[in-house]
Amino acid sequence: MPNWVAAILDSRFLNLTARVLVTYLFWSSGIEKLLSFHDAAVELSHIGLPAPQLLAAALVLTQLAGSALVIWGRYAWLGAGWLAGFTLITIPIAHHFWDMPPTQRMMEMYLVREHLSLCAGLFLTACLCWRDQADA
Repeated sequence: MPNWVAAILDSRFLNLTARVLVTYLFWSSGIEKLLSFHDAAVELSHIGLPAPQLLAAALVLTQLAGSALVIWGRYAWLGAGWLAGFTLITIPIAHHFWDMPPTQRMMEMYLVREHLSLCAGLFLTACLCWRDQADA
């Protein structure tokens, strides 16, 4: 590997930027839901979930706290696992493509694939953060 590539990959700035970006979907959604909490609860009630206000609060907590742990880096494994678990749970609840008409099924299947790729990115982030802490 060229030295300049190694220097970029070893950069603390790139490491932090990557953690901010891998969690962008979560913390931006958490902020939106926090600012429009009623709409978040309504969205959850449309999915058919019970206690939508309580679940909306748990959702905001998950998205913001999980993201903060990953961005901080010290407990990235915990934040990444929390966010990935949440993301995987959403698949059968909100993206049940197997029950949808063919035109909608395709779009939901794309979302499921994106969810799985995002989980892999979170797990990789946790592995890299863990490695960095073990080396320190």
